[in-house]
Amino acid sequence: MSSTEFNNLLLGNADFLRPYAVTLTKDSESAKDLYQETLFRALSNRDKYLAGTNIRAWLYTIMRNIFINNYRRGNRQYRLLDSAVGDYLLSHQPSAVGNFAESELRVKDVQMAVYNLPIIFKQPFLLYFEGYKYYEIAAILNEPLGTVKSRIHFARKMLKTRITRH
Repeated sequence: MSSTEFNNLLLGNADFLRPYAVTLTKDSESAKDLYQETLFRALSNRDKYLAGTNIRAWLYTIMRNIFINNYRRGNRQYRLLDSAVGDYLLSHQPSAVGNFAESELRVKDVQMAVYNLPIIFKQPFLLYFEGYKYYEIAAILNEPLGTVKSRIHFARKMLKTRITRH
């Protein structure tokens, strides 16, 4: 199937995705993002589409998988800092520690340890911490997968030694 044929087939069946995106996200803006991401993934993976099969089912599956992955990433995504607001802790959940001054000092120690990492370790570690998968980080940083994995591993080791020293 040529690219033009695939594009025409895709555009002819893409409008059926909009209501499904709204059903999944329950938000019109998120639905638009999900719709666009689905079309992008379909275009970038057109070689995986088997001509003659149900394109709607293929597109629905792509959309559902994107939604599930984003949901899982959102659940794991905890931002350590927001540098735009002056490095304050976001998504802070109350801890079991009764002494809040002590826990605040500990958080600052962790923040300082992360931001004092060398940039080659800090970048992949923060992306991993935000919920990206190894292969996504490798694509973002344009680095081999093994390099990304080892840098995150070494960043963890450095953080363990720096934080336990205090």
